[in-house]
Amino acid sequence: MASDITIPTLDLIIIVTYMIGILVAGVWVVRKQKMTSSSYFLAGRSLRWPLVGAALFASNISTIHLVGLASAGFEDGLVQGNFEWMATFILVLLGLVFAPFYFKNKISTLPEFLEKRYNGVSRGLLAFLAIVGALFMHIGISLYAGAVVFENFFGVNIWISIGLISIITSIYTVLGGLKSVVITETIQTVILILGASLMAIIAIKALPDVGIHSYAELKEAVKPDQLKLLRSYESSPKLPWYSIILGYPVIGLWYWCADQTIVQRVLGARSLKDAQSGPIFAGFIKILPVFIMVVPGILAYVLFGDIISDPNDTFPTLITRLLPTGLMGILAAALLAALMSTIAAALNSSATLVSVDIVKKLRPKTTDKQQVSIGRWTAAVVMVLAIAWSPMIEKFISIFDAINEILAVLSPPIAVVFIWGVFWKRGTKEASVTAIISGFVLGAIVFMVDFPLFGDVKVITEHWEIPYMLQSWWLFVIISVIYVVTSLLTPKPPLEKIENLTLESPLAFLTKGRITGISDPRILSGILLSIMIGLYIIFS
Repeated sequence: MASDITIPTLDLIIIVTYMIGILVAGVWVVRKQKMTSSSYFLAGRSLRWPLVGAALFASNISTIHLVGLASAGFEDGLVQGNFEWMATFILVLLGLVFAPFYFKNKISTLPEFLEKRYNGVSRGLLAFLAIVGALFMHIGISLYAGAVVFENFFGVNIWISIGLISIITSIYTVLGGLKSVVITETIQTVILILGASLMAIIAIKALPDVGIHSYAELKEAVKPDQLKLLRSYESSPKLPWYSIILGYPVIGLWYWCADQTIVQRVLGARSLKDAQSGPIFAGFIKILPVFIMVVPGILAYVLFGDIISDPNDTFPTLITRLLPTGLMGILAAALLAALMSTIAAALNSSATLVSVDIVKKLRPKTTDKQQVSIGRWTAAVVMVLAIAWSPMIEKFISIFDAINEILAVLSPPIAVVFIWGVFWKRGTKEASVTAIISGFVLGAIVFMVDFPLFGDVKVITEHWEIPYMLQSWWLFVIISVIYVVTSLLTPKPPLEKIENLTLESPLAFLTKGRITGISDPRILSGILLSIMIGLYIIFS
């Protein structure tokens, strides 16, 4: 096992220097800034598109991705890369459809958007679900994953890892708010891409040592279909092609377009163009993980398939077998970057949700200073609760499955109220509340039925042969029917209330307004989508 690794002095210096550097950078950028609610929660709405895009990427990519995608590449191959490449299509949707509504309405939180579109009850329900998601998914799972990684790699006690990472991340997040989070996330994006790229390059250069000199020889050396993106149920029962095409957009709609932890960067954008271009820039960056995180796992099968018995050992094996002193420290820094950026994003969004959507709503006279104070205390409390929950992740078969299975049942009701709410003027407040509540109940039932509390058999996934991505799709369909029927049975919303919250026509986001040149978000989106279609043709 990789837990026998001893950390060379140079690598230890790199790791410690990185942690101190991130802490200093996070506090330094806001040292002279007066903390108002706008500056703390939304960075004073001053973020340019490169910061928005880099922060979107960093808040998404966590230790789970670095370790989980390598493991998935070893076991399943490129099919797991769909989680990265399908995201580009949803990021285009965020940039072209949702970001303009968020920016023009000057909202501070996504639940606030639901209140404007529907009512206060919808706002409260989404705020609750968003806090649950941040606590259990973004922070809890990431903390556990990071701690396990550092215990396996470097022999560091799991609770010491959780404690150190929590303290450092909490300090700059609690003190500096979104500006600190975004600046550190941008730094961490560079470190993350650098570290993962070095691993991929070194793995490719090692192929001739095992007699692989061309792509054709690589295809012969890997498992059948390991280099295919879209596969049949017989070839990939967990992720058949139809479950990806139907299920991922449902998960992606909440995660990329309606999750406060992710979208808060867009809400802090300086201009409409920054709010739109940032997600599209993130879409271009999302092309990379397949090549620098999934592919190394596939190469590990070719290079070390005879010594890796557990796919979860893929990443540690790549580190110990391929990386010289110094590079190990850089990769450890990349792991930390992935972990800390995800946790910081979730802490800041939780603080925003509690302060703005709950406290300010219940006590309208709450001052700016009190809001910032409440936000800081919220971040601290959420971190403590996440630490307490994180050991429960052991009950899942794999960490990567854990995060996606939770997403699959939480996403459908949120996807329904956002997509129907923006594209259909007839959607009513009663339909929103009914859809969220019924969707949450249905999702909880599906999760409990399929979660092996007793024994190890997943009834829906294994007995009924409905993969979790397809479960998400069918939940979306059922909740959409509930939403449409309820809307048709209840009074139309007043036109003046929804005028700036819904599309004039289904294609208005493409046809409205003059195209201003190659930097126009619609042109950039077209370029990105063309690249993605080409990649899918090549690898499918």
